[in-house]
Amino acid sequence: MAIEETGHGRPTAEVLADVRDVVDPALRAAVATLPLAPRAIADYHFGWRDEHGNPVAGASGKLFRPALALLAARAAGGAAHDAVPAAVAVELVHNFSLLHDDVMDGDTTRRHRATAWSVFGAGGAILAGDALLSLSFDTLAASGHAASGDAARRLHTAVQRLIDGQSADMEFERRTDVDTAECRAMAEAKTGALLGGACALGAVFGGAGPRQVEDMRRFGELLGLAFQLADDLLGIWGDPAVTGKPVHSDLRNRKKSLPVVAALSADTAESGELVALLARDRPLEGAELIRAAELVELAGGRSWGEQETAALLQRALEHLRCASCAAVPAAELAALARLATRRDH
Repeated sequence: MAIEETGHGRPTAEVLADVRDVVDPALRAAVATLPLAPRAIADYHFGWRDEHGNPVAGASGKLFRPALALLAARAAGGAAHDAVPAAVAVELVHNFSLLHDDVMDGDTTRRHRATAWSVFGAGGAILAGDALLSLSFDTLAASGHAASGDAARRLHTAVQRLIDGQSADMEFERRTDVDTAECRAMAEAKTGALLGGACALGAVFGGAGPRQVEDMRRFGELLGLAFQLADDLLGIWGDPAVTGKPVHSDLRNRKKSLPVVAALSADTAESGELVALLARDRPLEGAELIRAAELVELAGGRSWGEQETAALLQRALEHLRCASCAAVPAAELAALARLATRRDH
């Protein structure tokens, strides 16, 4: 990630480094409480150990969701350290979803290394994901925070929406009649729900009132939708050497991502060719994948996605303004949101 200045706050790179310093030890400590088998897979997935269990110099992903939680707590007038259990919980849920997603999609690469299921088997990866999900709620309960019960209910709602969105995403792979409204609802649930949950949980742990929590949740949810759109664009045109994901993996899996659905709905010669290409009863490979990406762009899916990402970001920032947050953490949240929707990986 490139450094982006946060206006009245710190540079975003500094914010993320501080989040890592605070959250990474707590995340490692939480995962260390798991039984041996799922812990070994989780340690590998997070990049802390290799497939033989040897320690490696790894990092726990970008910790974007924990950053939202800690900044939301500060924005609500609380202290960042009070929201560490919330930050850890949302990161555990996120990685539960990644472990399961890789199995369902058959992806063999994540973060520039082999996916956990491709090393340890699908069953082991699924169980490790289940263990992380269970641990997320235990982390909230063990915090002793007065708002832990409310936070657990909010996290439960976010997880159920995430699962609903993932289910729709899988269903769309088998359909040819998906429209943009359906696809938007899927993406808002699949990705937006957890980012909204991260902001809401952080605000709750920071002592926010109901209205402020709702505005923070909606900020995160709309940011999540913009984030998913940016990710969809990377899933088609991102450089695998930078993203750490297989080239054209979304097209290979016939994902009805928002740029693809926008292109399919364009009613042009290119969209018609794309419909025919995606309707083939065998996996797309090689030149077919390259052509499919070209057709999405020619039918307007790429430009639509870029414009929609910018519009969603502005709507998210309006909710952040409505939340009447403390100025410095609000500025840092806004800068983090801008960076997340203009990334290259």
